[in-house]
Amino acid sequence: MPPQISEFFRKLGSGLQGFTTGQKTIAIIGVAVLVLGTVALTAWLGKPAYSPLFSGLKDTDANGIVEQLRKDNVPYEIANGGSTILVPEEKVYDERLKAAAAGLPSAAATGYSLLDELGVTSSEFQQSVTYKRALEGELATTIQAMDGVKTAAVRLAIPQKSVFVDTTPDATASVFVETQPGTTLSADKVQAVVHLTSAAIENLKPTNVSVVDSQGNVLSSVGGGASGSSSKQAADYEQRTSDSVKAVLDRVVGPGNATVAVAADVTGESAQQRSETFSAAADVPALSESTKTEKFTGTGGGAAGVLGPDNVAVPGGTNGNGSFDSTNATKNNAVNKVTEERIIPQGAVKRQTISVAINQATAGGVNLNSVRALVTAAAGIDPARGDVVTVEMLPFSTAAADSAAASLDAAKAEAEAAKQAELMNTLILGGSILLGALALIVTVLISLRRRQQREPVDLGVAFEHEPLPGTDEPPALEGSPATAAIDVSPLTPMPLPGVEALAAERRRAQLDTMVAESPSRTAEHLRGLMDEKQPV
Repeated sequence: MPPQISEFFRKLGSGLQGFTTGQKTIAIIGVAVLVLGTVALTAWLGKPAYSPLFSGLKDTDANGIVEQLRKDNVPYEIANGGSTILVPEEKVYDERLKAAAAGLPSAAATGYSLLDELGVTSSEFQQSVTYKRALEGELATTIQAMDGVKTAAVRLAIPQKSVFVDTTPDATASVFVETQPGTTLSADKVQAVVHLTSAAIENLKPTNVSVVDSQGNVLSSVGGGASGSSSKQAADYEQRTSDSVKAVLDRVVGPGNATVAVAADVTGESAQQRSETFSAAADVPALSESTKTEKFTGTGGGAAGVLGPDNVAVPGGTNGNGSFDSTNATKNNAVNKVTEERIIPQGAVKRQTISVAINQATAGGVNLNSVRALVTAAAGIDPARGDVVTVEMLPFSTAAADSAAASLDAAKAEAEAAKQAELMNTLILGGSILLGALALIVTVLISLRRRQQREPVDLGVAFEHEPLPGTDEPPALEGSPATAAIDVSPLTPMPLPGVEALAAERRRAQLDTMVAESPSRTAEHLRGLMDEKQPV
């Protein structure tokens, strides 16, 4: 190991030995925080980014794919209750190809692929049922391709044709739709599902298609169309009318200063109407025309007379000449014929009433007659069918608005407090890590500096050298120029040290021992001695 590094570790160990209990605790905490932070940061940076390999899996397919990933030693994560498997991004396409080669996920046979499994010995019933299942599978797959649809199931009721019945019932269909979380099918998409299903099946009318979502809401009912039941149609009509009236009143009295209530009575039955209308075609020649003329001139016989009681004609007794002329004309003219078939759905408005209340505090100068006229026009009021519009100016209660404002303020304050608490926790954690690191660095630097900076200490014993004989200069050291010029006589034996010299030597030995065992304590003691010698 290089000497610089060895010296650094030696000084670090010596500095740590001089730490107090509190300093050692702070140092250990700081080192632990640094180590844990480094490990967590390294784990977070080294964690690969995961992407979905497959989603919406069945239990058997998920088990097979997991076994394949274990065999390939590929890390994975399971989400959404086991229906979604996540793998690192760089492994997604390789594992998908391997799963496809292994036949995973194994999709059930649907659509026209069911017809491939029919054998030559299948009965007519099996063929008809399989064909219906194929149609249902194809329709479900097509509906699932729509935006917002997660899964779909189609059930068809197709009556069999028979020569023994005069009329065949109409085909019907029911469609079950499960939407994506947070998604609702609009009326246009429901109409698209209805018309897609009805156009794919022979003799299936759009009014005979029922659509139901996963929450049990009827989006399209049989006979009612995509508008749903009569109650839903009434609710939709009331909402649309209320929105139209509110849009007008908000411009007149301001937002929130008017309330609108609409009650509509709609029909709950549907009907079919067929009518034929004939009219003459003007300036159009006749299709066919014929004329028959008969003329006769000559002498006639006796008059036939009058029948008698025995049914015998009694001659009139007169004879004379006569003539006969007859003309008969037949003309076939062109006639316009109009045949009209109408389907009257349910949901026609029979009567509606509208109630409008205006805040008296903010709309004191509003003309009620003008407001009533605006509401009548916006809602399409028809007095002939008994529609009623009521407009009143009343004082509004502000309790609900005040409560809502207080709740909103409380929610904002709570969110702000939670945000501040999270920020403080983050700052405290970061500050703790920083303080721990700084405390460790400062403690080590102070310890090293104390060991390097030592001041001379007056131990209370002075060693003085006797001057040389005949001079006032102290003796020079051996090897110096002064030594060479002086004739040194043989030294006389030095006397043994006295009691004071031994006591001073003992104090020096104790001081060396104390310095070796506790440098910091010795330094503090020496500083105290130096402070006592300073003049006051």
